[in-house]
Amino acid sequence: MTKPILQIKNLTKRIGGKTIIDNLNFEVPRGEIFGFLGPNGAGKTTTIRMMVGLMSITEGEILIDGENITRNFNQAIVKVGAIVENPEMYKYLSGYKNLVHFARMVPNVTEERIQEVIRLVGLDKRIQDKVKTYSLGMRQRLGVAQALLHKPSLLILDEPTNGLDPAGIRELRDYLYTLTRKEGISVIVSSHLLSEMELMCDRVAIIQGGKLVEVQSIKEFMDEGLHSSVVFDVDHVDAAILSLSDHPTAQAKKTEDGLACWLEREQIADVTKLLVKAGIKIYGIRKNSLTLEDKFLEITGGEKVG
Repeated sequence: MTKPILQIKNLTKRIGGKTIIDNLNFEVPRGEIFGFLGPNGAGKTTTIRMMVGLMSITEGEILIDGENITRNFNQAIVKVGAIVENPEMYKYLSGYKNLVHFARMVPNVTEERIQEVIRLVGLDKRIQDKVKTYSLGMRQRLGVAQALLHKPSLLILDEPTNGLDPAGIRELRDYLYTLTRKEGISVIVSSHLLSEMELMCDRVAIIQGGKLVEVQSIKEFMDEGLHSSVVFDVDHVDAAILSLSDHPTAQAKKTEDGLACWLEREQIADVTKLLVKAGIKIYGIRKNSLTLEDKFLEITGGEKVG
């Protein structure tokens, strides 16, 4: 079995007697986009800062490609590219000169590699312009390019969609998909845009109050189990509810959309048959699926993501 690119083991951070991160444990395999979610103050940025060595660890350990970030910092951090909060650039220099400056800090970054990352993030036409003329979204893309210069195995992005318009967000999503699927890079993304995380990520972890609440694939996370809310668009809702009063599990109720029932997949056909038999006209049937945002608010008790 391939070793995970990131292993978080019993990670704890205390500041002034207060526990900020409480015994976190999770892994990120290679070639995966991993979402990191939590309400404001949950400890996401603190965890990310410990991952990249910007904050000390109280207890536990972080392994990047098997290297301990505390004991073997240089060997571990060379595998990482990161943007924590906002990318910092020299605004009086061009985008290209910023990349050249960063490239000089890392061995074996060639001119060909610089041109490759410029193309990857779509800054070909503006790379010779000064960064002070860039939009926030363009600076974000330049930051991603800088983080990728040394071909890291793990890319950590804290709020990478800040300042990006919908087209830019989609481009970033497609680009991250290409990175993970074709180049085998693992990506950790922290974001408050839950609709984008739902489209972007393979798995998500939710932390709350510094503790790990859940780690699941998006598919598992969005699966509501055997039962689902099913909405029937009917001509007479009250008559439909009456016709289902003897059904053992339907729990039929009136909604703005029509008649909602709590059903297993096989029961949808049974309820449809009962409604037709009762003379109820059915104009449509749809499964009322929860979004990642719905599930997040359900798990965290309504706390806002941040």
